[in-house]
Amino acid sequence: MAEPITLADDGTLVVPDEPIVPYIEGDGIGVDIWPAARAVLDAAAARSGHRVGWTEVLAGEKAYRETGEWLPTDTVDAFRQYRVGIKGPLTTPVGGGIRSLNVALRQILDLYVCLRPVRWFRGVPSPVRHPEKVDMVVFRENTEDVYAGFELDEGSPAARKLIEYLADELGWQIRADSGIGIKPISITGSKRLQRAALDYALARGRRSVTLVHKGNIMKFTEGSFKAWGYELVAEEYAGRAVGWDSCGGDPGERVLVKDVIADAFLQQILTRPDEYDVIATTNLNGDYISDALAAQVGGIGIAPGANINNATGHGVFEATHGTAPRYAGLDKVNPGSLILSGVLLFEHLGWDRAAADIVAALEATIADRIVTYDFARLMDRATEVRTSEFAAAIIDRL
Repeated sequence: MAEPITLADDGTLVVPDEPIVPYIEGDGIGVDIWPAARAVLDAAAARSGHRVGWTEVLAGEKAYRETGEWLPTDTVDAFRQYRVGIKGPLTTPVGGGIRSLNVALRQILDLYVCLRPVRWFRGVPSPVRHPEKVDMVVFRENTEDVYAGFELDEGSPAARKLIEYLADELGWQIRADSGIGIKPISITGSKRLQRAALDYALARGRRSVTLVHKGNIMKFTEGSFKAWGYELVAEEYAGRAVGWDSCGGDPGERVLVKDVIADAFLQQILTRPDEYDVIATTNLNGDYISDALAAQVGGIGIAPGANINNATGHGVFEATHGTAPRYAGLDKVNPGSLILSGVLLFEHLGWDRAAADIVAALEATIADRIVTYDFARLMDRATEVRTSEFAAAIIDRL
């Protein structure tokens, strides 16, 4: 019988053999990729002696049709109660009060870590010469920066008032016909994200954590993000991690913590990606970086994503691509992103064997050139299969 996941007194998850896991099918191609992903996840779980007690909750277009709400309170409550959930892609409502359903879920549940592992799978077509050198895990801060910022429209009374105030009180000269945005980045938000990245690196035996920022220009937001990261290392990780300036780039057995300006980083992931391992960065930078890295290893069609609160154990795992409505119901698209997001879900639950089995089976399927149309059109001698057939091929190789 399915049971809820609970949190022990020491902050670890207590996971039954059949945990209740809410899922959102997703809009558009969600009707194709969710059944495929679920079949793979169920097969891998069973092979390791587990079951998943799936329970559907609504968001996006399906929720709006049935309830008149894009993100019903019952859905948020289910993710909060059962601590984990998985979702397909969701439409962002146009003209509504929610900027993004995905962002809303992250902020409501305070899922401050956006976890995006990026690695190449043997056989996947790539636009770069050495995609195998890309093996990074991106920790993107999820609750601050411009995504939690405030904006005023050009010409509005509030914008004019703020421009005048900034001129009178601070001497800031801003063009009168400007839109205005406010970008918050806090010590609290920065350090808890950086702490999650450092703990991950230490637990997984990763060699470095890089703070990616634009602090040369935004000195008191992104520059502070960098400074707070080094401060955290000195305060809490002595003997386990060390900043570059404190060790001259030779950390010994410790995790090396370094930093790089965002534009230089986007260049260096093309020229020397093997120098980077775990990445900790702000929200907007993390958005750019995650997609840029995904492009090097085959695209967002196989890029997984997780949104996690390490303190409460909550996690929502999601496909990172869009809804692609013109392909909906065609049984055509690549379910890899959602399948690999399920891998992150299983790792979150401590089902590491099931997670590793899926990764190995997925890679074996692609190596055998059994792929969906997006890869088939870029590969020689590929066997193009449907979404459901791709999932079946993975299950055959578990």
